[in-house]
Amino acid sequence: MSTTSDSFKEKLDNEYSWPALYTFKFIVPETKIKELKILFEGHEIIEKASSKGNYISLTSKVMAPSSDWIIEIYVKASKIDGIISL
Repeated sequence: MSTTSDSFKEKLDNEYSWPALYTFKFIVPETKIKELKILFEGHEIIEKASSKGNYISLTSKVMAPSSDWIIEIYVKASKIDGIISL
């Protein structure tokens, strides 16, 4: 893992007791929303379109088993073109 991932993992482990409810928030181009939604299949997803509809914000609250799992989701999401993690 990189230093950034190590630092994030440490922050997560200090703040949460696993398993824990974790909220993911992303903004993604409308054309890429399906790619992002695949990462959250089986979990509640809240979508909100931007005023022009070019972007979608996605929020999902997930019962995460570990900080490693959360980091894995962020790594997978980072491969989607144009995504912004909040």
